Amino acid sequence: MNSKKSKLLLSMKSVSLEIPLFTGLPRTIKSSLVDSITGGKFTRKKGSNYIRAIQNIDLKVYEGERIGLIGHNGAGKTSFLRLISGIYNVSSGELIAKKKIHPMIDKSLFISMELSAFKAIKAHYLFAKNSLIGFDNFFENIINFSGLGEYIYLPTKTFSEGMISRLTFSILTSLSHECLALDEGFATGDMDFQIKAYNRLSEFISNSGTLFLASHSNELLTKFCDRGLVFSKGSIIFDGDIYKAIEFYKKKYD
Repeated sequence: MNSKKSKLLLSMKSVSLEIPLFTGLPRTIKSSLVDSITGGKFTRKKGSNYIRAIQNIDLKVYEGERIGLIGHNGAGKTSFLRLISGIYNVSSGELIAKKKIHPMIDKSLFISMELSAFKAIKAHYLFAKNSLIGFDNFFENIINFSGLGEYIYLPTKTFSEGMISRLTFSILTSLSHECLALDEGFATGDMDFQIKAYNRLSEFISNSGTLFLASHSNELLTKFCDRGLVFSKGSIIFDGDIYKAIEFYKKKYD
């Protein structure tokens, strides 16, 4: 991506993210647990315990770039996505996002289990559009794609995990977004749904302007991304062409 022809979308200068821990586990057990689950660094300040999930990241991203996030589980990819999309606030450093980066990360962020599916769909549309103009077409699209039928009017707390996945995936892929932060693990469901969900996801990603995609699939990364960031223990250890990023990761960890 030629920065001279594209506008700066995201700037990060010495950005770190520390997440507080509230568990009463002994430090030795806690340190082992944190390292195995998050890969982050365990720290203690003023009597409180923290995980340093993101460490001193310097990064510039320009509009239209397609960026793949590469790394083992706990390397910092999801924390990075949550940070740039505004779910987390930086602990130190400076992060400037020129446009809203829309998160497609955690199913629980978008649906209250006390709401009916219909109300969840309506709430999301209002949040995205600030009006109900065009809602009827949006709602019909979700019913048709999800295949939930009359279940759409029942409380989501009565849904199976597969039904929740169908609903949430259908909601979040029914609107286009200029900037998208996506964790591939988000799109789950039964096998029949996964087949058509893959095609829908491909179209959804292709229509987004700027993409941040965290994935373990080299096929997805090379299909949708041209730039790769390799994460390790909350830091970016490689930034470059997506094919070179994948090769770097293989050589380091295989």
